[in-house]
Amino acid sequence: MTGSTRSSGGLDDRRKRLLFRCWHRGTREMDLILGRFADAEIADLTNEELGLLEQLIEVPEPDLYAALTGNVPLAPEYASALFDRIKAFRPTDYGA
Repeated sequence: MTGSTRSSGGLDDRRKRLLFRCWHRGTREMDLILGRFADAEIADLTNEELGLLEQLIEVPEPDLYAALTGNVPLAPEYASALFDRIKAFRPTDYGA
């Protein structure tokens, strides 16, 4: 997979921006984790969840990756049900 499999057509500007940023994190591993989640979920996230995702993508990449892989806990200010959903997300459940 080389990137998003989801078209940004039909998304508002905020969701388009987030979809792009999730696929352009800096490391391939994070692109695949966040990008695949965004492909599957971005259209259905609430405004609150979009805000949480915007905060999460500002977490330094090594820290976020370590938290997503379970090596270290995520800083409490970023912990949320959305983070738990991303951590539990499996692209095979969505046909990816």
